[in-house]
Amino acid sequence: MLRPAAAGDFAFIRGLARRPDYAPFITDEDEAALAAYLADPAARLLIWEVGSQPAGFALFCQAGPVVELRRLALAEAGQGRGRAFVRALVDHGFGAMGAERLWLDASGENARAQALYQRIGFTLEGRMRRHWFRPALGRVVDLVLYGMLRDEWEGLEPLPARA
Repeated sequence: MLRPAAAGDFAFIRGLARRPDYAPFITDEDEAALAAYLADPAARLLIWEVGSQPAGFALFCQAGPVVELRRLALAEAGQGRGRAFVRALVDHGFGAMGAERLWLDASGENARAQALYQRIGFTLEGRMRRHWFRPALGRVVDLVLYGMLRDEWEGLEPLPARA
């Protein structure tokens, strides 16, 4: 389930962004920046819950019919929840936010995320070479761009229920 984030969620969000396995791929923002997203009508900072526990977060930014999935992280990567998490985000972007186009980017070095985005139905649209400085790595990496259009989303198969 997705719900709007609140100031009480900032420690959870920042805790994920600071993890050593996520630091090369996710930008950590301070509480003031996170609070600004809560106040921005073009932004949606959401918490994904499994049961009643936070299991991930996402930040959407909207400009008319185009929605960017700017940041996302899952608390327990590698546990088989990634596909359901990203699909819930995609469904939210097109459903609740009314997107005609949804896009996101990923580090060129994050093969796990890239494979997941393609399995969900995103199309690789480009690569910006040596574009994104990552402090955790101390170097610049490629940034890859993915997009999905509303009619592509409408044609997606439903995810199978987990046993």
